[in-house]
Amino acid sequence: MRSVRSLAIILIVHLAVIVLWQVLVDAFHVPKFILPSPLATLATLTSAKYAWLSNLAVTSVEILGGFCLGALVGVMLAVFFCWSPLLSLLLLPLFVTLNMIPKVALGPLFIVWFSYGIIPNILIAFSICFFPILLTTSRGLSEVEPDLLDLVKSLRGSRWTLFRKIQLPGALPYVFSGMKVGAILAVAGAIVGEFIASERGLGYLMIQVQSSLDTPAMVMAVVLLTLLGVGLYGLVLGLEWLFVVRDVRLQ
Repeated sequence: MRSVRSLAIILIVHLAVIVLWQVLVDAFHVPKFILPSPLATLATLTSAKYAWLSNLAVTSVEILGGFCLGALVGVMLAVFFCWSPLLSLLLLPLFVTLNMIPKVALGPLFIVWFSYGIIPNILIAFSICFFPILLTTSRGLSEVEPDLLDLVKSLRGSRWTLFRKIQLPGALPYVFSGMKVGAILAVAGAIVGEFIASERGLGYLMIQVQSSLDTPAMVMAVVLLTLLGVGLYGLVLGLEWLFVVRDVRLQ
């Protein structure tokens, strides 16, 4: 009941903001090219010239591909760093340094290396979202109770047993915490790639309609991007609900 009540409050707040947006635009006669109303924004969905479905599909593939790749690589590297402190000492500071590079600066390089298309945008999304997953997973795997370690060692448990029974279950809240951050960053990464150079996608569409001051289409693209991000974030929350006990979830 508490979850249902919270969901209802969230929906009511969002609907109230949309209604207020519509009322204020109508009341002050705000020009459409400055701020379109919600109804004018929704009206763009009926126009075939924007190719919403195809552009939405391209951006969805880029976001999901970058996020899944980031989660896979981030978790795997964290496991390797946990098993090999020397490897962590050698590579983790390097990843920290590489993460400081502005991802917008990497965009043109990815275009040169991989040409135009979905692949460079997936890689840009991956480069932005994987580091938080790596960092939080590494922390989760390292935070093991010393008493549990001593217990497993006294029972002659193997490294695999220690990882499967103790470290991995204890690290899951950290893994999903990093994945929630990564889900948000993956959306930003995909759009950065489409802004730099792309022939399809919602970001590409926003650049095309910007020149004609088609603000309703730009706002609709932003809304769809937001829905994609919310959907991916909700997917991560659902997986966290399945695999992590509620009392140990990181907020």
